[in-house]
Amino acid sequence: MGITTAAEHALLLTDPGPPQPTAPGPGQLSARERELVTLVAQGRTNAQIAAELHISVRTVSSHLDRIRDKTGCHAAPT
Repeated sequence: MGITTAAEHALLLTDPGPPQPTAPGPGQLSARERELVTLVAQGRTNAQIAAELHISVRTVSSHLDRIRDKTGCHAAPT
């Protein structure tokens, strides 16, 4: 095997290929979304979160929907 062929073979073996989509996770959440997750984890209701952050309850719900989409965490049907 010549040096050129060996180099091409080495490049093929070390090529990582196309980037793989990353799994959703907390690293992809905005600062505001992380703040909401913390408040929810502390047991606050949407209304309490809205009052504390000076936003509407609807905005809280929108943030929580985006958090669920990004993390893949959805409530199981009851």
